[in-house]
Amino acid sequence: MKRFKRIYIEITNVCNLSCNFCPKTKRQLKFMDEETFSHILKEIKPYTDYIYFHLMGEPLLNPNIEKFLELSREAGFKVNITTNGTLLNKVKTILYKAKALRQVNISLHSFEANDVAVNFNEYVEEVLNFAEYCSDNTNIISALRLWNLDSVDLKGENDRNIEIFRIIEEKFNLNYDLKEKIDKDKKAKIGDRIYLHAAEKFSWPSTDANIIGDKGFCYGLRDQLGVLVDGTVVPCCLDSEGNIKLGNILEDTLDEILEGERAVKLYDGFSNRTAVEDLCKRCGYRRRF
Repeated sequence: MKRFKRIYIEITNVCNLSCNFCPKTKRQLKFMDEETFSHILKEIKPYTDYIYFHLMGEPLLNPNIEKFLELSREAGFKVNITTNGTLLNKVKTILYKAKALRQVNISLHSFEANDVAVNFNEYVEEVLNFAEYCSDNTNIISALRLWNLDSVDLKGENDRNIEIFRIIEEKFNLNYDLKEKIDKDKKAKIGDRIYLHAAEKFSWPSTDANIIGDKGFCYGLRDQLGVLVDGTVVPCCLDSEGNIKLGNILEDTLDEILEGERAVKLYDGFSNRTAVEDLCKRCGYRRRF
């Protein structure tokens, strides 16, 4: 069994939306090129079989998306893409035929978290049509997300959720009340390989946030790691600014990076349920574990 269940690759940190739950990156905006992507695949191959096009940015904006999916197939990876869903209609034929594509995570909560000229009904219809086509004609899993529920600390933008539930119920002829199902289980199977997941809104970790404490656990460097668009290796998908820079995969091998002092200290710290990095001490997401 390979060490990581997944490795996140940020193929771009550019986004076409400005969600109010997103921390926005202060890093240089760029698109990953084919040479860089190929190098990363070679480095991570011994460590995982699953890659996620996700960290910051909207991956479907990268003009190399079709080539990246093909290179992933040739290297034997299964790909998961996380998208806001607004560009699905433009690239759907690429996604439909991508043999490496395992799952598309679609953040439906992105719509309400923006003040943009996007028609709500058209947006939801295009997302659901995509999921339906994948279910009928491919093996692609469609995971619809509503990660905008109210939490103890945060109020989510979720006024549209009831309408989304209604549209989904009608589209897929559901014989149960979707809201009741989500309220109870936070998840529901909508159709064959179509799922809806709900979760509370959370704050992305930031060095500007208050320290929560140094006790707790995280799966960073245990189940996952991330590679930012410039090659910076980070321990998890929430280190959006590369605050915990473990090394650069374009300059050092992944073996060398994972054996480095900073990576080892972080891993051993969480083995003892202790956060050693400043960002980790300010991360509320680890309280879920």
